[in-house]
Amino acid sequence: MTHSALIRLHANDDVLIATQQLLPGMVVASEHLGVLDLVPPGHKLAAHMIKAGAAVRRYNQIIGFARCDIAAGGHVHSHNLGMGEFERDYAVGQGVNDLPRAAQSATFSGFQRPNGKVGTRNYVAVMASVNCSATVVRAIARHFSQERLGTFPNVDGVLALPHPLGCGLGAVGEGMSILRRTLVGYARHPNFAGVLFVGLGCEQNQIAPMIEMVGAHEPGMLQSLVMQAEGGTTATIKKGIAVVAAMLERANAFQRTEVPLSHLIVGLNCGGSDGYSGITANPALGGASDLLVAHGGTTILSETPEIYGAEHLLTRRAASPEIAQKLIDRIEWWKDYTTRNGGEMNNNPSVGNKAGGLTTILEKSLGAVAKGGTSTLKGVFEYAQAIDAKGFVYMDTPGYDPVSATGQAAGGAQIICFTTGRGSAFGCAGVPTIKLATNNALFERMRDDMDVNCGDLITGTPMPEISQRIFDAIVRHASGLKVRSEALGYGHDEFLPWQVGAVM
Repeated sequence: MTHSALIRLHANDDVLIATQQLLPGMVVASEHLGVLDLVPPGHKLAAHMIKAGAAVRRYNQIIGFARCDIAAGGHVHSHNLGMGEFERDYAVGQGVNDLPRAAQSATFSGFQRPNGKVGTRNYVAVMASVNCSATVVRAIARHFSQERLGTFPNVDGVLALPHPLGCGLGAVGEGMSILRRTLVGYARHPNFAGVLFVGLGCEQNQIAPMIEMVGAHEPGMLQSLVMQAEGGTTATIKKGIAVVAAMLERANAFQRTEVPLSHLIVGLNCGGSDGYSGITANPALGGASDLLVAHGGTTILSETPEIYGAEHLLTRRAASPEIAQKLIDRIEWWKDYTTRNGGEMNNNPSVGNKAGGLTTILEKSLGAVAKGGTSTLKGVFEYAQAIDAKGFVYMDTPGYDPVSATGQAAGGAQIICFTTGRGSAFGCAGVPTIKLATNNALFERMRDDMDVNCGDLITGTPMPEISQRIFDAIVRHASGLKVRSEALGYGHDEFLPWQVGAVM
C-alpha cells in the first residue's frame, strides 16, 4: 500500500485519514502501521495506541476524547470517540493576518444600482409578509413565465419569496426582529431591481414598518399590496401582476458593467460534510476567501453550531477584543439556546456527516472554520444584519443550510460558495450558489449538481491551484454564468428565515 492511502494532517495528530477503503491486515509501511479494522474512505484510524480518556487530535486540535483504549491501526469513530470539556485558548488578536492588497483589483460584470451597490443577478422579487399571503406571492410570480419574460432579456426572472412565518409570534421580540431584518435585507438586496411586498392585512408582521425600515429606494420599484384591502386573493393576484409588469420595463434597463471585485460579498457555507471537507474543499475555499479579501472583497463565514469547539481559531484573528467578544457571546447564547430546548451542541454532526467520517462537532467545526481562510476577522454580525465591514467577517446563523444562506443573503451576499462531501441538493433564492465537491467520487457521481471539483487535491493538484479555480468560478458566475442549482431550478423553496422564540 502506498502512503497516499492515508493522510497525516499534522505531525502531532493521533489519527490518520483514509483516502480509500482500508481492510484488516493491510500494512502502511511509511507509517509502520497495520490496519486492524475495516476503515471506509474519509474515516480515521489511530496513528498509535490511545489510552481511554485521552484527548484525540486532528489538525493538531482536540476533536474528542477516547471512550476506551484504542489500539494503533484501529478505526476511530463514534463507537470509541466522544465529547468532553476542555479549555480553549482564545488568544485574542495573536493571529491577526492583514493580507497585502492585490497589485491590480480584479473585476466582475454586475448590475450597478442607483445606491452604489452591485447585483450579480437582476430579479424582481415578490415577497410575503406572512404565510397567509404565500399563495398569492407564488401565483403572481408564476404568471411571469419564460415566454412572457422573453421581451426583457436583462431580467433574470420574477422570484417568489414565501415563508411560513409572520404571525403567531409577538409583534415585539427577538423572533419578529429577525424576521423583519431578513425581509428588509432582501428588499434592499442589489440582486433585486424591484420588490413587491404582499400581506394579508391582519398579521403581526405589518408591511408598513418594513417599508420604513427599507428606506430610500428607486421610485416605483418598492411596492406593497394588502389582500384584505384589495378585495381578496384573486383581486390581489391581478393587481400584483400589473405592478410587477410595470417594474419589468425599468428592471430591463439595467445592464451589466465591469466593476471592481471590492463590490462583492460572498457567503461561505457548507452542507453534507464528510471526512474530506476539512482537507480539500473547505481550506481551498479559505484560500479563495483570502484572494477575495486581497482584492478588496468581503467574505462571510457562518453556521455557529458548526464552529463550536473551533471558535478560538477565529478569536485569534479578531481585529479587536470587542470583535472577539462578540463571537464568544454568540457561542454562549447558543449553549443556552440548545440547553433550554433540550438539545446539546453535539447534536450536530448529522447521520450523513458521520457516515462520511466525521465523529464529533469538534472535528466538524475545525474543518468548517477552514472556509474562512487566514485573513483578519473584521466583524461579527447577528443573523441577517447588514454587512457594513470590508474583508473577512462572521455572521451568527444556524447550521441548517437554507436558514444559514438566507441570513447571509439578507446581510448582502450576492453569491454563495457551498462545499459538500455528501452531495447536498441546495440553491439560495435569488443568490447564485456555487457547489464545491470535496471528493472526486462525488463530483463524478453528481456532475449535474456540482460546479467545482476540489477532490483532486487528494490526487496531487496543489491547493493554491484549486483556490484559484474557485476564485475564477466566483468571478465567472458573479458575471452572469448560471450555476448548476440555478439551471436545475433550486431556490424557490430555500428562502427560510430563522424562526426563534415561542409560536403562540
